[in-house]
Amino acid sequence: MKNLLFYFSALSLIISCHKGVTQQTDMTSQAWDNLKNIEKNIVPPTFKNVDYNVKNYGAIADGVSSCTAAFKKAIIECSSKGGGRVVVPAGIYFTGPIHLENNVNFHLEEGAEIRFSTNPDDFYPLVQTSFEGNELMNYSPLIYAKNKKNIAVTGKGILNGQANETNWWPWKGSTSEGGTYGYVKGQPMQNDPGNLPVLVKMADNDVPVSQRIFGKGKYLRPNFIETFDCQNVLIQGVKIINAPFWILHPIKSTNVTIDGVDINSHGPNNDGCDPEYSKNVLIKNCTFNTGDDCIAIKSGRDNEGRKVGIPSENIIVRNCKMIDGHGGVVIGSEMSAGVKNVFVEDCLMDSPELERAIRLKTNTRRGGVVDGVYVRNITVGKVKEAVLHITMNYAIYGDQKGNFLPEIRNIVLENVTVKDGGKYAIFADGLENSKISNITFRNVKIEKVKENFNVKNVENLRLIKTFINGAETVYNKN
Repeated sequence: MKNLLFYFSALSLIISCHKGVTQQTDMTSQAWDNLKNIEKNIVPPTFKNVDYNVKNYGAIADGVSSCTAAFKKAIIECSSKGGGRVVVPAGIYFTGPIHLENNVNFHLEEGAEIRFSTNPDDFYPLVQTSFEGNELMNYSPLIYAKNKKNIAVTGKGILNGQANETNWWPWKGSTSEGGTYGYVKGQPMQNDPGNLPVLVKMADNDVPVSQRIFGKGKYLRPNFIETFDCQNVLIQGVKIINAPFWILHPIKSTNVTIDGVDINSHGPNNDGCDPEYSKNVLIKNCTFNTGDDCIAIKSGRDNEGRKVGIPSENIIVRNCKMIDGHGGVVIGSEMSAGVKNVFVEDCLMDSPELERAIRLKTNTRRGGVVDGVYVRNITVGKVKEAVLHITMNYAIYGDQKGNFLPEIRNIVLENVTVKDGGKYAIFADGLENSKISNITFRNVKIEKVKENFNVKNVENLRLIKTFINGAETVYNKN
C-alpha cells in the first residue's frame, strides 16, 4: 500500500511538472506569435521625392565653416513645402545642433561627415530633454526633434560628435570602472553637489521641468540623437562615432525603426540605444561597439518615472551585433514605469570587453515591473561576467534603497549558444519579498563558465535541454 501511494505521489508530481513546463512553453509561443501583430504597427515613414541640397542654402564642406544656419534653412523649407529629403553631399561639415521638422528625411550621402561643435555655448537655447531618466532644460542634443511626425536620419555618411578626453567626456568625472576619460581631480563634473544631485532632488520633489534649468556650469552632457515625443521615426544606415553621452534616445516616441546603424563610441555613458517611455520600437541590422550598454531599455527614474507612468513596450532587437559594452541587451536601471514585451532574436554578441549578454537591473528605489523578455537564436562568443544577469539590488550614486518593490518575471532564453560564458551562466539576485519569477532556459549550450548559478530569491527557474560545460544541467535550489 505504501509503495502504491508513493507511486501515485510521484506520478502526480511528474504530471504537475510536465503541465507547468507545457504552460510555460505555450506562453512563450504565444509571445512570439504576438510579435507578428506588434510588427504590423511598426511602419517606417515615407517622404516626398523632393531633395533639398544643403549647399544651396549656404553649407560649406570645409570642416571649419559653421553650417548650422544652412542646415536649419534647408530643413525648415523642406518641411514647409510638405517634406522630402534634406541632402548632405560628400564632404566634411561643421555644425552646432540640428533640429528636425515634420516630414523631413535628413540624408547623408556616402562620403559625407558631419562634425559637431564641442563648444557647449553652441548648444543653446536650452531644450526640454532628459538626463539619466529625469527631464530637464539642458543643452540641445546634437540632433533633436520634439513633438514631430515622420522624421528620419538616413544615408551612408558619418555623424561625429567629436567627444573625447578633452571635451564632454571629462564632465563624467572618474568612474566606478576606474576610467577617467580625461577627468583630472578637482575639475568640475556632473556629480558635484550643485549639478546632477540637484536634478534628482527636483524630480523627486515634482519641480516643474520648466524650472529645472541646467546647461552652463552644470556639466550634464547632451544626448546625440533624441526624438522627444515623436511619431514615425527612422534612423537608418549612418555611422555614429565619438558621442558625448547616450547615442540614440527615442523618448516618449512611438513607431520607431532603427536599421543598419553602425555605432562605435567608447566614452562614459555611451549607451548605443536607449528607448525610454517608448512603444513599438524595432532595432535591426545594427552594430554596437560602445563604452556602456549596447542597448538599454528605460522608462524613467524613481518618482518621475512612476509619475509619467508610460512603460516601454513592444521593443524588438533583431540581427544586431554587440561588441564591447557593459551589456548586450539591458533593461534598467532607470525603468520605474516598467518594461514589457521585449524580443531579442538572431543576434551575435562577442567581445572580451562585453560584460553580460542579457542584463536586468533595478532596486527598491527604482521599483518598476519587467514582464516578458524573450530571447532566441543568439550566438555569444565571449562575455566577462554572465550570460543572464539580473539584480534587484543595483547600487550606484550611493544609497539606492526605498519602498518600491520591483517585479521581474517571464524571462526566456532559447536556442542560445555561448562559447565562453565568464563567471556565471545565470546570476539572479531577487528580494525575499519580491522574488524573480519564471526564468526559462531552453536548448541553451554554455561553455567555459566558472560557476553555473549564483541565484538568490528566485522561483520557478527551469532548465530544459540546457548544457553547461558539456553536461546537461538541472537547477536544484537546495
